Amino acid sequence: QVQLLESGGGSVQAGGSLRLSCAAFGYSYAIDSINCMAWFRQAPGKEREGVAAIYVGTSYTYYGDSLKGRFTISQDNAKNTVYLQMNSLKPEDTAMYYCAADHAVCGGGSLSGGRFDYWGQGTHVTVSS
Repeated sequence: QVQLLESGGGSVQAGGSLRLSCAAFGYSYAIDSINCMAWFRQAPGKEREGVAAIYVGTSYTYYGDSLKGRFTISQDNAKNTVYLQMNSLKPEDTAMYYCAADHAVCGGGSLSGGRFDYWGQGTHVTVSS
C-alpha cells in the first residue's frame, strides 16, 4: 500500500556531508495514516541499527545513540518526504541506509524495535578516510 523510495546515497570523504531522501508513494489514505518514519542502517557483518525517527506532523524526533548532533531527521509533509542530513561523516558510517514507515506512532523504542510496516530498498553510503 505504501512504497518508499530512498535517494541521496553515494561516496564521500570523512568529514563530508550527505542528505538522504525518502519519498512515500501510494494511496492517499495509506500515506495519510503513516505516523512514524525512520532511518535504519546496516553495515556488512553487523546488525541493523536504528539511526533516526520522526513522528510525522510533529517536532518529535528520536536518534540512535551517539548519532544525535551529527545526523538530523526532518520532514516535508507536502511532499511525503523525509530527509536525513548527515554531517561530519566517519568511515564507520558506511552502510546501507533504509527508510521505514509505520502506522503506529513513534516512541523511544521505535529505533530499537525495528518493527515497521514498510521498508525501502535502501541507498548505500560509503565514507572513505
